[in-house]
Amino acid sequence: MNGDPFAPSVSAQKREARERAIELLYESEIRGIPITDLLENQVMPPAQMVSDLAIGISQDIERIDAEIDAYLHEGWSLDRLGILDLWILRLGVHELQLGEAPVAVVINEAVELGNRFGATDESGAFINGVLGSAARDIR
Repeated sequence: MNGDPFAPSVSAQKREARERAIELLYESEIRGIPITDLLENQVMPPAQMVSDLAIGISQDIERIDAEIDAYLHEGWSLDRLGILDLWILRLGVHELQLGEAPVAVVINEAVELGNRFGATDESGAFINGVLGSAARDIR
């Protein structure tokens, strides 16, 4: 038998990494400290995927935000979005740009995060709409 039979599946590990990256990015913003400092000071070092996502998003945030802003409907702007909705959108756009996961997986994972942590009951649907539009152009 190979590996730990009780270890989470690869997809569950990726889901947990996305969630943890969002938590850390949110904490970094709320505390006003760079994500790299926050990552270095964790009692338990985060998984590599967590660090890669958090650092990748934070290093490219201006371009990611410009991309998101381009897909917001008239009357909406980045500063009107709930903070976690915005971080989830940033994660989704970043992953779409990386092209390492299927589009449907990226969008579904972001929608699930939006449903779980979003600012409103409509966060998941909103995230789905923005990332769906972005996916058509990014890929």
